[in-house]
Amino acid sequence: MRVLLDESTPRRLASSFPVSFEIQTVQQMGWAGCGNGALLRLAADHGFDSIITVDQGFEYQQNVANLPIPVVIMIARRTRLQELIPLVPEVVAALSGDLERRIYRVVA
Repeated sequence: MRVLLDESTPRRLASSFPVSFEIQTVQQMGWAGCGNGALLRLAADHGFDSIITVDQGFEYQQNVANLPIPVVIMIARRTRLQELIPLVPEVVAALSGDLERRIYRVVA
């Protein structure tokens, strides 16, 4: 599973995922500052299976019917690493099933 971490998501979160997940960040890809629509297209064009973000506005900025890849939004009280790590197992579960091109919300 190849996953892109949005730039709003702490980069160190990548190490919390199983080794079967190839996690790369927007910064590693050189895509920092891209708008969400452009980022979705870039990710899909470069073979990513999904995007993980903490940007709760993401789903309101995109036409959900036209998503090129699934998007997982992690929702915690704050976007600090220690508050997001407990959500990782649920994110892994969501991404391990039959994925649809839609928004998946994982809530603390």
